[in-house]
Amino acid sequence: MEFVCSTLSLLSLIAGLSSGDDGWSMNVHPEVRAMQGYPVVLPCTFSHPQHSQHSSLQVLWRLGHGQGATVLYRCTSRAGAPTCEPGPQQDQRYRLEGNPREHDLSLRINSATLQDSGRYYCRVEVQGKEHISFEDKMGTRLRVEAPPKILALSVEGTEQSGYRALCRVQGSPLPDVQWLGPDDLLEEGSLLGPLAQGSPVHYHTVSQLRDVEPGQQYTCSTSNPLGKEQATLYVLPPRPPLSVAAASPPLLLLLSVSVGAKVLLLVGMGVWMVQDGAPQGASCWSK
Repeated sequence: MEFVCSTLSLLSLIAGLSSGDDGWSMNVHPEVRAMQGYPVVLPCTFSHPQHSQHSSLQVLWRLGHGQGATVLYRCTSRAGAPTCEPGPQQDQRYRLEGNPREHDLSLRINSATLQDSGRYYCRVEVQGKEHISFEDKMGTRLRVEAPPKILALSVEGTEQSGYRALCRVQGSPLPDVQWLGPDDLLEEGSLLGPLAQGSPVHYHTVSQLRDVEPGQQYTCSTSNPLGKEQATLYVLPPRPPLSVAAASPPLLLLLSVSVGAKVLLLVGMGVWMVQDGAPQGASCWSK
């Protein structure tokens, strides 16, 4: 299944930068949308003078523009050869979908990830007697979208300072986060909002909930237009120690259930540190 969605369904953006040869044009989509995990094709076609048909062509695709650009794909189409041959170190996730001899430089990206989002530029070079290059200068913006995913759910803090629950989520568009407690939807005063919002490359955020009490359960619910996922945290109160010397460390149980395309059961364990007969802190993790 492939995704090629343009904000202009019938129109392509025509833009280019030539080294001085007339008769060139290049057609690209200003924006393409893709779904995480699926292949996507970035269309790019061009026209050029007929004399270049007998020349060697080099095709380049870059992510970004200027000195910070990254060359993602490079191949050479030699005169008389049926294919455009990439270099030996070429990342196999990228493949030329089109045929340069048919004026098609379209690039295929397999298993698109959120990190693939960005602006892409296609370029063709004619390596004849006169080295001629032509490049799209507007670029194609790739938007990779993904349903919400809860990456981690944990508890931090001490008995003196109080405990808080942390919920780290990822998705594109960036998901909304709500907390549900023993009395259903918690008040806004308990929800501090995102601690850190990821850059467009990461698409993640962390939400924290204050005043988490042992013996209660709390649910992190996250959603965006592509779906919804939630996980529930159960905090078990510790048993009172028999004595300072003989007390066995009490346990903090973290049970996280993700509800979405799949059901996942995560069990973690936390240990309360005991000093001078009083519990000092707790930590937990999931795996």
